[in-house]
Amino acid sequence: MIFEEKQITLKNGQKAVLKSPCVEDAKKLLNYIKRASGETEYLLRYPEEWNLTVEQEEGWVSRLRMSPHVLAISCYVDGEVVGNCEINFKSDIKTSHRATIAIAIIKDYWNLGIGTACFNELIAAARKRGTEIMEIEFIEGNRRARHLYEKFGFCVVSEKPNAFKLRDGTYRKEFYMQKYL
Repeated sequence: MIFEEKQITLKNGQKAVLKSPCVEDAKKLLNYIKRASGETEYLLRYPEEWNLTVEQEEGWVSRLRMSPHVLAISCYVDGEVVGNCEINFKSDIKTSHRATIAIAIIKDYWNLGIGTACFNELIAAARKRGTEIMEIEFIEGNRRARHLYEKFGFCVVSEKPNAFKLRDGTYRKEFYMQKYL
């Protein structure tokens, strides 16, 4: 799916552009996710686990743009990717009322309104599609993410103990949240 490009103003006054990721930005997208993964313990992978080639990332972006079931929105500031979100609409008969979402933002751009802008767009897309339930997961301790999700009406409905094992050997729960539209 393609997201219609939209300009937003961040809380610091900078202009940002929300748009679908482009194949020609594959290297920027890889650099962004590697950086974001190294800035927090709350994403699913460590930076070195992102071992795709630029060509593989180009293929992923191309498939993403053509998919009728996935909408990805990247946030660009001065031409660089600083955030990304995604909604995956379920397509099977028994689960087509649900959609899962994910988001990550570069640390330098936390608390500037990107998450809020992205969630507004994801919720609008879900409503337009007729989605009944939106779902998201987060790792124990990620208070900023939980605050954002709760601000938009998501509620914790379950948790998985010891779902993540960090490099230091500690375990973290994974919380699963839902929002009814």
